[in-house]
Amino acid sequence: MAFLLALGIALFITPWVRKAAFQIGAVDRPDPRKVHSKIMPRMGGLAVFIAFGVTVLFTQQLDNRIIGLLIGGCMIILLGILDDTRGLPAKVKLAGQIAAAAAVIPFGIQVDFITNPLNGHLVHLGAWGIPVTVFWIISVTNAINLIDGLDGLAGGTSFIAALTLAAVTWQQAHLLGGLGMDVVSLALILAAATLGFLRHNFYPARIFLGDTGSMFLGYALSVLAVMGVAKAATAISVIIPMVILGIPLLDVFFAILRRYQSHRPIFQPDKEHLHHRIMALGLSHKQTVLAIYAINLVLGISAFLLTVITTSQAVLLLFILAVVIIVAANKIGVIGRATRAGIQSSVSVSQNLQQRSSKM
Repeated sequence: MAFLLALGIALFITPWVRKAAFQIGAVDRPDPRKVHSKIMPRMGGLAVFIAFGVTVLFTQQLDNRIIGLLIGGCMIILLGILDDTRGLPAKVKLAGQIAAAAAVIPFGIQVDFITNPLNGHLVHLGAWGIPVTVFWIISVTNAINLIDGLDGLAGGTSFIAALTLAAVTWQQAHLLGGLGMDVVSLALILAAATLGFLRHNFYPARIFLGDTGSMFLGYALSVLAVMGVAKAATAISVIIPMVILGIPLLDVFFAILRRYQSHRPIFQPDKEHLHHRIMALGLSHKQTVLAIYAINLVLGISAFLLTVITTSQAVLLLFILAVVIIVAANKIGVIGRATRAGIQSSVSVSQNLQQRSSKM
């Protein structure tokens, strides 16, 4: 019922949010970096938040963590609306994100420990848990925000991530107690709200998520990961959220690396993100989005497998994923020329060493 309620609210309210976006000037105008050619309403994430928030209030038993999530969500939504309507400087946005991320900590949402994947021992963070939590939330928030470059891309990626998070948390519910099933419910509600919005956002989109939506989805996913998977004391638990959100996190990492290598400001936008590079290979707008959906599904299935296989098998799977990602990123061209040259140089050195050892 909660899933259907969130889905129905998002489907129904999105057209109203679209009208409101035009009325208050929350619109996205075309420019050379963007793929759309006409003025589009943004702020669509407000519909996702309303569907999520109303459903949670009416179907879930509220506790401190859920209240903290909703309060922080309100803060990030207000920040997004201001950015969508007025355009905020990067430093102001970052300050608002830090405030929203820190807002959940008094409500018990915090990374208390990480598990050493080498020996399975817990490393208690103590006071360091606060900056680690804030850094994680801000990282995922901006990762989803940056990947929001094509119709339905950020929404579909978040939908798959939310479903995966629900599945992984359900699988590990015995390690989390009652909180585990609460996170499963919240993740499914978030997935339903996002799916309802995607009906209006998939190519050709009638409304964009805007910073309102992309930041809220990243924020909600990061907080739910802290509430759920990050609390599981397993050797591989610290890696699972990173695999679930692999595409947006890697896209951010490669973007920072690219801009650092070319001596450009880290926050300066470019047209070398994953979706830009895939489109440059000849895929259409819709095909590019579906291709990235498929990659997200593979990573989601991999994240679930990490919870049901042995530690040694998990390490092997992670190694295979890492090799595939590096090779694919190098081929597509999202990691920058300097890094590609470094990889090719490393490969050449490795091949030379192998030849010398074979001669010996």
